[in-house]
Amino acid sequence: MEEKKFDVQSLIGFLLIGAILLWMLYNNSFEDNTEENPKIATEQIDAPANEDFEQNDISNNTPQDSAAVAASRKKLGEFGYSSSLASATNNTTTISNDVLELKIDNKGGYISEARLVKFKTYDSIPVYTIKDGNASFNINFTTRDGKVINTQDMYFEPTVTQSGENKVISMKLKVSPDEFLEYRYVLKPGEYMMDFTVRSQGLNGVINGSSQIVMDWKLKGYRHSKSIPYENRYTELSYEHNDGDDSDVGKGKLDEEDAEDVTYIAYKQHFFSSILLTDTPFERADFISKDLVEDEDIDTVYTKEFSSSVPLALKGGELNYNMNWYYGPTDYKILNDYDRNLDEVVPLGWGIFGWINKNIFIPFFAFLSGFLPSYGIAIIVMTIVVRLVLSPVTYKSYLSQAKMKILRPEINEINEKYKDNPMKKQQETMKLQSKAGASPLSGCLPALMQIPVFYALFQFFPSAFQLRQKGFLWADDLSSYDTIAQLPFNIPFYGDHVSLFPILASIAIFVYMMMTTGQNMQNAQQPGMPNMKFLMYLSPLMMLIFFNNYASGLSLYYFTSNLITIGIMLVIKYVIVDEEKIHAKIQANKKKPKKQGKFARKMQEMMEQAEQQKNAKK
Repeated sequence: MEEKKFDVQSLIGFLLIGAILLWMLYNNSFEDNTEENPKIATEQIDAPANEDFEQNDISNNTPQDSAAVAASRKKLGEFGYSSSLASATNNTTTISNDVLELKIDNKGGYISEARLVKFKTYDSIPVYTIKDGNASFNINFTTRDGKVINTQDMYFEPTVTQSGENKVISMKLKVSPDEFLEYRYVLKPGEYMMDFTVRSQGLNGVINGSSQIVMDWKLKGYRHSKSIPYENRYTELSYEHNDGDDSDVGKGKLDEEDAEDVTYIAYKQHFFSSILLTDTPFERADFISKDLVEDEDIDTVYTKEFSSSVPLALKGGELNYNMNWYYGPTDYKILNDYDRNLDEVVPLGWGIFGWINKNIFIPFFAFLSGFLPSYGIAIIVMTIVVRLVLSPVTYKSYLSQAKMKILRPEINEINEKYKDNPMKKQQETMKLQSKAGASPLSGCLPALMQIPVFYALFQFFPSAFQLRQKGFLWADDLSSYDTIAQLPFNIPFYGDHVSLFPILASIAIFVYMMMTTGQNMQNAQQPGMPNMKFLMYLSPLMMLIFFNNYASGLSLYYFTSNLITIGIMLVIKYVIVDEEKIHAKIQANKKKPKKQGKFARKMQEMMEQAEQQKNAKK
């Protein structure tokens, strides 16, 4: 009988199996603990994805694979440490408040999705300013050992905390547990703007300060509105520089500019904007705007692509920039309340036009829309008030036209008498007008006085965020064109639809021009003057064609304005102005010795001298 011997190898095997079982039990217990803590953090900040925060508690573990660490360090130098951590995944971290939801990627440490919670596009899709890789944020620099680092390709370690009511995400690109480059996001309740800090710690011996450090921010603007050309017209890059000056880029197919002392950069997508602000002005910035719309008649995803390149400066060998991100509506009130000169992002016009909008029309329209039942009625009421305020100017203009109408027979006689002598004809005409107290300029000046008001309103309505997706009568959105018929084909410059408000506005303009221009067309056409009959038909035609794709709120304003002006002129003509009295007054003025003004006297002397020189040559 064979004697059983003690098998040492079996004993070693059992011991190894037992050790493995004990390690598995211990490891499962550790994983249970690490899963509980993120759940607590998730409930605290109302963020949905638990896996986004699992890496927060295991982030300080030492790298698990020394070979991977060595490979990463060979390629990335000391920054290879970051790719060996548990956070080196494509996970995202989500935070939100009641107006904004953000997703921030571990890779790159930047926002991969920015959704405006309260808004929808024209086709009822949630409004995203950032989604599906349309934006990037990168800092490029060189390390002291010659490695080129692009942060958009590196893995950041997220840490989520809460400071009072503010939600905080810290994204750290580490070279060791205590040395890192950090992006810090602070989202406040009810705010579209959040704090954003770029800072480094312990990298003064890692980053090569003699090489340039460049921050690049790029974004392709999503289409959010029904009319592609209309939205694209108001999509542009804006920036503030040189202590308060503001400029725009993006009117052409490809625009490039540079500026110094830049304090904010705004990528404006008509009604929605992405803005980067800095407390420490950027010494220099280079901007590029590229139009991505090849054919406005074909459906498109993006309107324009924006790019900004900004050199960053080290302080004491470290990066430290306090900035802000704004992802929200291009609403004048919201932007103005931040008191950062962001109201200039809204295209309200320059100089006097912008002043009129900011100090008169915006407050007045807000007052009307606060108690009137619809924004369409608010537009009509504001237009009525504006026309009534300008009615004295309209009266002066019409009165001048009435005087010129009465003088027409005598002017026609002068034209016939001196038809071969233009200089003498002009001289006698001016003399007649001077004696009668009538001048074409007295009718032009009141019209010129109205131009700032009309142009300010032309800028106001396309920029009024309050009109977005607000309906009136048959128009379902006063910030876009109305449609009463869809065409089976596309007409160049007109579109594939028929809008009613531009048609009504064109008819009103035609009637108005018939009342003003038409009554003077019996005069002989003077050399060098535009063909008034041609202009009478051109203006309504331009309105009909080009305003077919404009905001229906703007066409509603023009229709209402011209309708009211027609009414005011009828009242002036048949109730206020008595042409017989005007005629009697003109005849009385002609008998009085007329004292010429200095300008008129100088003009007459120049014309007489020219006439004498002409006769001398003959």
